[in-house]
Amino acid sequence: MRPVGPREDDAVVAASEPTSPPYVCTLPEDARLCAEKELGEDADKREELIREVQEWLKREAAYLRARTDDLSVLKFLRGCKFDRVATQTKLRNFYEMRAKVPEWYSKRDPELPEVQEMLKMGTFLPLLDKNDRGQQVVLIRAAVHDPRKHQQNDLFKTSNMLVDLMVHEDELISVYGVVAIVDLKGVSLGHALQMTPSIIWKAVHAWQDCYPVRIKSMNFINAPSYVDVVLNVFRKFMTKKMAKRILVHGYNIQSLHKVVSPEILPKEYGGTKGKLEELIGYWKKVAMEKREWFIAEEKYKADI
Repeated sequence: MRPVGPREDDAVVAASEPTSPPYVCTLPEDARLCAEKELGEDADKREELIREVQEWLKREAAYLRARTDDLSVLKFLRGCKFDRVATQTKLRNFYEMRAKVPEWYSKRDPELPEVQEMLKMGTFLPLLDKNDRGQQVVLIRAAVHDPRKHQQNDLFKTSNMLVDLMVHEDELISVYGVVAIVDLKGVSLGHALQMTPSIIWKAVHAWQDCYPVRIKSMNFINAPSYVDVVLNVFRKFMTKKMAKRILVHGYNIQSLHKVVSPEILPKEYGGTKGKLEELIGYWKKVAMEKREWFIAEEKYKADI
């Protein structure tokens, strides 16, 4: 139940939140112009809107234990095209989900065996180069795990850990957005049975209503014809705008290359940018180096 007033430990959390300097735009010129044109970012009004949202977060501090630094708030404003009310709604959704879905947002230590398994398999891999539009491309290997041994929730937990890190460390993502490649190679009935309507709803809700990231397209590859049965469940929970961004390429890698250049893809996907094992090793190393950050992040959530 939502508390009606501040508590002593809330005051401690608020007091311990580091004070950050005011935001100063250091975006490259093309990114700054993109933010103005596509997101409606106005340098003259940006600071005022950031302060308004921060004041709202202060009033909500007994309920939302949120990051309140300028850049974190600005990323949510960008994700909502500077609509203050929509930004507040997305912030509430974001921190509530972190509390309501502990199977994804708690015990996020990369040293845990179940997380190690996902990292070693490379279930979620941001590519190291952006596409020609400046967008971050992420490779989601949705069927690489064994459904008889591995939990779907561990896949989502590990994926969301890397999403959080990616968004935290790369400001450009808040401007240009993300393109997802969902590889269904090896998909089986066991994988399909793991994707319950509840898990599908949580996945769609997270990307669509919680994260300050605009999904520009979701590209399904190595997809058998019957995958539409599962995708129709996804579409049921999506807005029409999001549903239209689902692209199914089947087994046609050339079709994918029309969306994502092979110049930034691993060799295994018809690309020229290294091998998959190198990308997996890179993100496993990064996750381990950021262990303390992942553990510290768990305190940011709603008090429900």
